[in-house]
Amino acid sequence: MPSGKQAARSEASAPMAAGARLEAMRRRVRLSRVAVWTVIAAGPMALAVAVASTPGAVAQVPEAKPAVTRTAAVVADPGGYAQVFLGAWLRSSADDATSTQARLAQSMAPEVDLPDPAPDAQPVVQSLTAVRSVRRGGGTWSVTVAAQYADGSVRYYVVPVAADRWGASFAVTGNPGVVAGPARAGVAKSSYVVTVPDGELSSAVGQFLAAYLTGAAEVDRYLAPGVQLMAVAPAPGTTVTVQQVLAVEEDAAGEKVPADDTTVRVLAKVEARDATGRWPLAYELTLRARSGRWEVAALESGTAHAGGAR
Repeated sequence: MPSGKQAARSEASAPMAAGARLEAMRRRVRLSRVAVWTVIAAGPMALAVAVASTPGAVAQVPEAKPAVTRTAAVVADPGGYAQVFLGAWLRSSADDATSTQARLAQSMAPEVDLPDPAPDAQPVVQSLTAVRSVRRGGGTWSVTVAAQYADGSVRYYVVPVAADRWGASFAVTGNPGVVAGPARAGVAKSSYVVTVPDGELSSAVGQFLAAYLTGAAEVDRYLAPGVQLMAVAPAPGTTVTVQQVLAVEEDAAGEKVPADDTTVRVLAKVEARDATGRWPLAYELTLRARSGRWEVAALESGTAHAGGAR
């Protein structure tokens, strides 16, 4: 074949080959789009696979995980509800179902029978206190309520209560029952075994508590740097006398104030007096030595705390 015709065919075939390659690329793109739209309906996992298998894909798109919001269920303690019900129940009578107390008890527990006390036979209920709540299955509770009467006697009742998971609604599910009171718990041996004699430490404790309980002097002068504490108001006494000071550490029994930053824990038993009577009180304190004197670093009741200059 003449060279001129060969050159002409080569020039003609080049655009055709380029067009064929372009058409093939377009076909692959169309097929890829169809595949992607198909798997979108099939879910996120299929979409991730399709993207990874698509020609020319740069990177696999990770599956988007929806954020999970968890709301913790409120643990509803129906102690107060049981206490209110028992007060209304004890003060009501089946002979007068229209009284305020009887209506209240029946509104809280429609299926519960009212008591039928004999006239003047039972002492008047003076106060009620929920002392124990036990959670049972199915949203039910058993609440023990102590009833103190005007004659000084105490009787314990157990009240069955149902509560929803949010603590928004309650219902007394049955009549109260009279039960034995809680047993007295065992008490661990006190760690305050060191007797503190009269001296710098007992004097510092007495001066601080006198200022704290009577307001006769500024409390700040007895506090360690950074400790904040206000005197009790109104003052529970006009005079305060230290009866005994016990400590945990042996350093508290020394005659002299030890080195700076020495810390001791003490239990101070005091007697406060005012026009209303005599009041035996006790306080747990932490004291720290500084510059030859003892300063109060903490009142263990939680009202004294560090933070900020005095």
